[in-house]
Amino acid sequence: MQAHERVQDIASISKDEIPAEFIRSKNEQPGITTVHGTTLECPTIDFSIQDDEKILNQIVEASRDWGMYQIVNHDIPNEAIKKLQEVGRIFFELPQEEKEVYAKPPDSKSVEGYGTRLQKELEGKKGWVDHLFHRVWPPAAINYQFWPKNPPSYREASEEYVNHLHKVVDKLFKMLSLGLGIEGHELKKAAGGDDLVYLLKINYYPPCPRPDLALGVVAHTDMSALTILVPNDVQGLQACRDGHWYDVKYIPNALVIHIGDQMEIMSNGRYKSVLHRTTVNKEKARLSWPVFMEPPQEHLVGPLSQLVNDENPPKYKSKKFGEYCYCKLNKIPQ
Repeated sequence: MQAHERVQDIASISKDEIPAEFIRSKNEQPGITTVHGTTLECPTIDFSIQDDEKILNQIVEASRDWGMYQIVNHDIPNEAIKKLQEVGRIFFELPQEEKEVYAKPPDSKSVEGYGTRLQKELEGKKGWVDHLFHRVWPPAAINYQFWPKNPPSYREASEEYVNHLHKVVDKLFKMLSLGLGIEGHELKKAAGGDDLVYLLKINYYPPCPRPDLALGVVAHTDMSALTILVPNDVQGLQACRDGHWYDVKYIPNALVIHIGDQMEIMSNGRYKSVLHRTTVNKEKARLSWPVFMEPPQEHLVGPLSQLVNDENPPKYKSKKFGEYCYCKLNKIPQ
């Protein structure tokens, strides 16, 4: 991909207008479709309270009714989050040619690497975002060629954040299992167990002269089982409630949790993946750091057998995760 196709470059030469391929249709333009003046207070769950039953009930309710919630007091030090964000920001502020060293190879089957386009967009529209993807867990799945060498502390900061993340991931999977009336280890096992992949994505949304017309990331649900995200302090995450789009309230150092498609499938629809999108800002760059908890590509995912019976037949097909992703990214019906 030529450097001039990076959104960061387009942003640097866009003064008052943006190229036509970034202008969304009227039914998507945030200026028209956002409910202004209202931020959505999706559930906030405090992990520090000494009442596991209360936390369990809050997680189950939020995963069923919202598909999105924020966790506070989660034991990941603010410093670890700050370092992760700092090294990601420095990478995206490097000269373009330094970033292109990590570009996703054109014939790659994987999403890993620095890039711009991710999925087949209807009508050839583009999102106002560049990204960097790389796996951060398990060690056997990591490909360091896609981890920036600059800043030099990039690897250490990413590894430290991931080490803290394990506890949160395990707690969420356990609570979500118990909430379905099955044993605590079942959902993680069904999602890949020790081979569960953590895929980090850094989204970089440059300042945009027409934030009323463009979107960073178009409306979508995540393909993962779970997504754990930290944003910077620039508002941008929106969720769809009852057919309307609302800004999701920013809480410093909170973890934003999305229920992904694989969790909806494994739970046979008891938990719902969340429809969300990202808006952009006129003055400031927005960044976010989602980590997608995904099954390995060859892993078969379907409704858990314990949740399926004559009264509750399977609502989803079982298929390999890689096949699911291919269909979704290429807009092929599942």
